Amino acid sequence: MSKLYELLSSFCPDGVEYKTLGELGKFYSGLSGKTKEDFKDGNAVFITYMNVYSNFELKVDVEDRVRIEKNEKQNTVQYGDVLFTGSSETPDECGMSSVLTEQTDKKLYLNSFCFGYRFDNSDLFLPGFTKHLFRSGELRHQITRTASGVTRFNVSKKKMESVIIPVPPIEVQREIVRILDKFTELTAELKAELTAELKARKQQYEYYRDKLLTFETDAEIVPLQNVVEIDRGIRVTRSQLSENGKYPVYQNSLTPMGYYNQKNRDGNNTFLICAGAAGDIGYCCQAFWAADDCYTFKCSDRIGNRYLFHVLKSKQDLIYSRVRRASIPRISRESLNSIKIPVPSLEVQNRIVSVLDNFDVICSDMNIRLPAEIEARQKQYEFYRDQLLTFAETGNSILTDRQTDRQTDRQTEPD
Repeated sequence: MSKLYELLSSFCPDGVEYKTLGELGKFYSGLSGKTKEDFKDGNAVFITYMNVYSNFELKVDVEDRVRIEKNEKQNTVQYGDVLFTGSSETPDECGMSSVLTEQTDKKLYLNSFCFGYRFDNSDLFLPGFTKHLFRSGELRHQITRTASGVTRFNVSKKKMESVIIPVPPIEVQREIVRILDKFTELTAELKAELTAELKARKQQYEYYRDKLLTFETDAEIVPLQNVVEIDRGIRVTRSQLSENGKYPVYQNSLTPMGYYNQKNRDGNNTFLICAGAAGDIGYCCQAFWAADDCYTFKCSDRIGNRYLFHVLKSKQDLIYSRVRRASIPRISRESLNSIKIPVPSLEVQNRIVSVLDNFDVICSDMNIRLPAEIEARQKQYEFYRDQLLTFAETGNSILTDRQTDRQTDRQTEPD
């Protein structure tokens, strides 16, 4: 029998009491009467919309500030308060919650696009418990049902008063917090580990790339125009694009802006992003459409396109330095043509490409693995969170059917 089951049997054998938010506390509004000038040179900590939206545990060590005058009457956030985003473009993203889980001497002011909730009895809930509770599937379902709108949806504080939450004993809350916090700790540790490994691999790739592309006498140094034909892309309108066309269309990132049923040109090409803020060098193989803020590179028989890709990656700082700074930063074809690059024999190029491509594959695999691992851990956390926060109501059996079934899976929970 798990510790949580023992606690439920001991402290609430007849089920857990449920109450509405209206019965348990009161809502309050964010800042009022503020102008843009009040946020330019503030003297108090300001909790932004994104702080609430992105964190189920409120971040208070932030640089966001607002000007609060002496004796000005504004609501402040207190330990244990639950904060909610007020509106969003979709109902599913309305009413996202964040809880102040740490004691602080700072006065915290909430932005006007959010609102807060304070329990009348601060001893009734652990803030560490409510941070999980208000992001659970059942609570999110209830909260999104209070949203209304057409192009933008707003949560109704009045309707939020009817949202029902369980009130388990503190001892039960503490054990649930222990289990769920362990999940989030393990996820954070995994993310840090994989991120550090990815950073190390990228540094290793850059080291060997720069080493391998440094020639003393084995390579001729020539302007790019001597070995590559550079063409500008051709404008397409969004009305010409579709979600399932034949060829991806690139504009100023390596994420396709859509798909088109024609391609720019035949053969293998190196693809360079040159628009916006002079983005990174990228590589696109064969069939694509380059829009007018892009250049395509067609290699001569003296240079391989994959070798050129690695060379251009090593020239990023030089390329950035040649960008013309204006309202829309640009780089000219002439500036690119004059960049000098080493051109060894094709045999040497192929050996270099073989080494660097191996590093590139490792980095690419890790870029895929990192979000996949984090998503898997997040889904595991969400599953157990929703299971652990589902209680039988007072007067019913101690466990719901789902909780009974869950006992057989206890061995997969973190210790």
